[in-house]
Amino acid sequence: MSTDLKDAPTRKTHGALEQSVQTGAADVIDTSKMSKEQAAALELTEAARAVTNYRSFAGDLFMGRFDLAQVYPFPEQSAADVEAGKPFLTELERILKHEVNGDEIDATGEIPQELVDKLAQLGAFGIKIPKEYGGLGLSQTNYARAAMLMGCVDGSLTALVSAHQSIGVPQPLKLFGTEEQKKKYLPRVAKGEISAFALTEAGVGSDPAKMTTRAEPTPDGKHFILNGEKLWCTNGTKAGVIVVMARTPDKVVKGKSRSQISAFIVEMNTPGVEIVTRCHFMGLKALYNGVVRFTNVKVPAENIVGGEGRGLKVALTTLNTGRLTIPAGCAGFMKLCLSYVREWSAERTQWGQPVGKHAAIADKIARIAANAFVCESMVLLTCALVDRDNADIRLEAAMCKMWGSEAAWRAIDETMQIRGGRGYETAQSLRARGEKPIPVERMMRDCRINMIFEGSSEIMRLFLAREALDPHLKVAGGVLDSRQPMAKRLGAAMKAGGFYVPWYLGLSFPSGGIPSDFTSELKGALRYVEKTSRKLARTLFHAMAKAGPKLERQQLALGRIVDIGTDLFAITATVLRADAMLKRGAKEYGREELLHLVTFAVADAKARIAHNFTNLKRNHDNQGYKLALEILDGKHSGLETGIVK
Repeated sequence: MSTDLKDAPTRKTHGALEQSVQTGAADVIDTSKMSKEQAAALELTEAARAVTNYRSFAGDLFMGRFDLAQVYPFPEQSAADVEAGKPFLTELERILKHEVNGDEIDATGEIPQELVDKLAQLGAFGIKIPKEYGGLGLSQTNYARAAMLMGCVDGSLTALVSAHQSIGVPQPLKLFGTEEQKKKYLPRVAKGEISAFALTEAGVGSDPAKMTTRAEPTPDGKHFILNGEKLWCTNGTKAGVIVVMARTPDKVVKGKSRSQISAFIVEMNTPGVEIVTRCHFMGLKALYNGVVRFTNVKVPAENIVGGEGRGLKVALTTLNTGRLTIPAGCAGFMKLCLSYVREWSAERTQWGQPVGKHAAIADKIARIAANAFVCESMVLLTCALVDRDNADIRLEAAMCKMWGSEAAWRAIDETMQIRGGRGYETAQSLRARGEKPIPVERMMRDCRINMIFEGSSEIMRLFLAREALDPHLKVAGGVLDSRQPMAKRLGAAMKAGGFYVPWYLGLSFPSGGIPSDFTSELKGALRYVEKTSRKLARTLFHAMAKAGPKLERQQLALGRIVDIGTDLFAITATVLRADAMLKRGAKEYGREELLHLVTFAVADAKARIAHNFTNLKRNHDNQGYKLALEILDGKHSGLETGIVK
């Protein structure tokens, strides 16, 4: 089968991506049995969801569709794009290698200003900002390659650079800013003026309905008066300009009052802006993260990004692409872990042979290697879709973030285990007694945050589950909506049946072919993904039919479904990339070595998928949930005796 991606739809403007936007959860989800707070939170989040005209390859997997035309052939970086990024990446690598001391940054809690200035001169703070606004104008793929380089050097430095342009001022303005806003602010942040993004509050993490920061318009409508306090604002203590999310006056939509959240560009030198404190953490000791307070801060109305009431949409859309920085950094991080365990496991001898030849250690090494390649493949594929500008990458980006951050944590955990006491010992202590100062201890502290910020693993699974359920909610939402009269629900059931009968029967047959010129040794992996995606779709449908509206509360089951879909995407990205590398004769790998690496990675993913399918049928989730409720109710208090509180 030959595929031609030339017929894929192209996106000419960001606005086209948002041309169909849901107006509220009421359209597809019955909120009548929810608490007022639950319904409000859902309404806000649903209103910010973009419904696009572009198919998602990862999203299709949950519906049993295997549409390779969206991702095949693997969209490798063009020679022109490689050349465009080469001067910057070459100099960035030199600076990172010779002028960054991660141990010193960790010890002092500061990134030297001369280093920041040097990176600014290089253009590292404006990598994706278009050239007409003073940036380098490089692609998402080149940006990811920069993140991979930084990710294996120092976590604090990576956070400074990535938070500035992945979620700080550059990305929201690129996507939603007016021409005036772009001309005013992008040249400043491209030159190195640090920016930040302020969303989280003491009582607000992933629940925007609880936001207390408010912005009230002045009588003349020319300004807003901002009051409130933001927590964990990364780069906030060093920023010159930030994007702040705040409540603005409610609006009446279809006769119903609706909460509004708006995004404001705020200059940090504006009267009333105060850095209350700098926050300190287990790792990332030089993270410029703090609590920012706003007291009667006067912000021009023209500083609203994306329009009044569209702040949550700005935040969510910004995070979609911004999340890719974390798994890109994790890919570089895992490669560094691999280099450390390879060297140590070859030179350290126990019981007559190198420790790497003992099966227990060899298994860890193999997984670190395979996962590094898989993570890089997922990131490069998703970045290529961003650069192509004709794809909806919400699910792919979330999958990359969740899968990559968890794989990186396993990698550093195994790296420490392999190096034993020398992994637990600090680099400074190792250096003091004449050993190589391998900073595994620091790397572990820095790595742990990746599963928390920019969407924790739990939130990523809920987000992915919501997107996986979306096609079903659109088809069957009316059937389950208890607010509707029975006659209307019966009519909705008839319409739903018209969709589900042919769809379900179709799941018995292959939904897509394998290209005839695809690497023969890897065709089996694609057949497996195609077949398993149909099984996944049936499983999700059966879960919906059995649980009905209660399915949303079965988070462990949904999490397993999400993990299966994510591993199917991971397999696809991995084998497509390997196929492309083999066809161009990639110099970095021999054919047999690459095939061995990839087939192991596929086998590992298939084992996880089988485990998750099994656990969907046989588990003790309800017992665990009941036990937790008993503990929360004050029972089992005896477990907390015999300790010092």
